[in-house]
Amino acid sequence: MTKWDKILIFFVIIISLSGLYFVKEVAVNEGAQYVRVEVNGKEYKKISLGANMEGKTIEVKTEYGFNKIEIGKNKVRMIEADCHDQLCVKQGWINAPGNVVVCLPNRLVIELEGNKESKVDEISH
Repeated sequence: MTKWDKILIFFVIIISLSGLYFVKEVAVNEGAQYVRVEVNGKEYKKISLGANMEGKTIEVKTEYGFNKIEIGKNKVRMIEADCHDQLCVKQGWINAPGNVVVCLPNRLVIELEGNKESKVDEISH
């Protein structure tokens, strides 16, 4: 194997890895535009994901409990809840349309929505 063969293989690997990164970023962030918050099966609030919302927190106080939601760049997470198990807080960030964070004791559901349906089926088939 010559020196030029090794250089060519190196560049092919770098280009392939950068292509995989680009596809991952496009697939994950495509279409996530809204956060829908439901309490007890009814829509409580719908929040647009935009640059002006990054870093904002939203407090949800209901008869069932208290939750605090943080919005990031095309992602959302629960940062505080008064439930006992704290599973909703431990779940972390969600960043793709259709992903949800659920706090069962407080009857709260956070779902990411977008204008487009998720392409998971197209990718996996």
